[in-house]
Amino acid sequence: MSSEVTLDVEFCRAQFPLLKEGWVFLENAGGTLVPQQVTNRITDYMTHNQVQPNEGYEASLVGQESINQGRAVLAALINADDDEIVVGPSTTSNVYLLSRALLPLFKPGDEIIVTNQDHEANNGAWRRLERHGLVIREWQMNPRSEDLEIEDLTALLSDRTKLVCVTHCSNVVGLVHDIKTMAEKVHAAGALICVDGVALTPHRRVDVKALDVDFYLYSPYKVFGPHLGVLYGKRELLAATTNESHYFLDDADFQRRLCPGGLNFELTAACRGIGDYFDLLHQQHFAGDNSAAQARLDRLFDLFSAHETKLANRIEGFLRSKNSVRLIGAHADSGREKVGVFAFQVAGQNVTTIPAQARTAKIGFYGDDFYAARCIDALGLREQGGVIRVSLAHYNSAQDVDRLIAALDPLIPD
Repeated sequence: MSSEVTLDVEFCRAQFPLLKEGWVFLENAGGTLVPQQVTNRITDYMTHNQVQPNEGYEASLVGQESINQGRAVLAALINADDDEIVVGPSTTSNVYLLSRALLPLFKPGDEIIVTNQDHEANNGAWRRLERHGLVIREWQMNPRSEDLEIEDLTALLSDRTKLVCVTHCSNVVGLVHDIKTMAEKVHAAGALICVDGVALTPHRRVDVKALDVDFYLYSPYKVFGPHLGVLYGKRELLAATTNESHYFLDDADFQRRLCPGGLNFELTAACRGIGDYFDLLHQQHFAGDNSAAQARLDRLFDLFSAHETKLANRIEGFLRSKNSVRLIGAHADSGREKVGVFAFQVAGQNVTTIPAQARTAKIGFYGDDFYAARCIDALGLREQGGVIRVSLAHYNSAQDVDRLIAALDPLIPD
């Protein structure tokens, strides 16, 4: 059914107040805009329910239910159950706490595989375990394709491997990895897999059960919500983690044991607004369809993906037409799936120059290493300051791309 429908972009855009100010926002990989539905939910919670939750009186009970519903939306986005996720302040914080909570499961000499492509969130905390006697092995990108090759992972796996930490999609390279196949190989070696899905979840439907991953992380503020991080874990693995919070907490209370101080009430409640927005879009595009929630999400993300791919093809074609541009990930195998994230350099220019000039045309993006410092260094991109990054979301329009290309064309030599 989705193939017969195209995304009503103007309807989507009408839900995002910031788009009414005339700017083109193309730094979506750093954080997406928030629809009015999310703003409404946080305002409603803080106006009517900003009390201690679940204390037995009406405002408190309604507030707790709002928090529960927000958690349910966050779990549903990756096809997890409510009691399989931890809502924390950020993915970086969630990984750090997870690394501490898993440490007693390891012994000196055990090996953890990390990559030189990942965002530092799924990198630094694991590498720090070396001080506890663990051996850190680095899965390096193929320098020609700028890709992570599964064959190289296979060569690193051994009976000493206990954990593999990898990105589902790099926030710089933009290539989507075959996590299901990786998970199969990792599990066959007797190890666990922890996947950073932050850069993928705004663009593609994620099903942690189908992928059979042990841990999965994403950031709601990059999926049209407030600034939070979500950690998914298989129940038996969450149960095996150590308590990283107050000693008296129940062993089964994963949320509080792995999130010292507890989750943010108002922001978690506001995540109901993501569900409100998606429900509105589904009604707009598939009126009368009463499919189950997961099928509805599948259909919406099919629309998002198809729309973004059309825009991405235009941007990629433009960048490839410029001989002075080095487009990261452009030499991967032609069959590799890529999301609408474009990291590039222009010969002889610092990466801050062009974004600054584009701002005069009210187009927002910038240049940096985007916390993927190891990836930037491995690809030899540091000298110019990192990369320029342009990244799409489903609310970007063909007119946005027109304005981007019109602004970049005179700034980038042929």
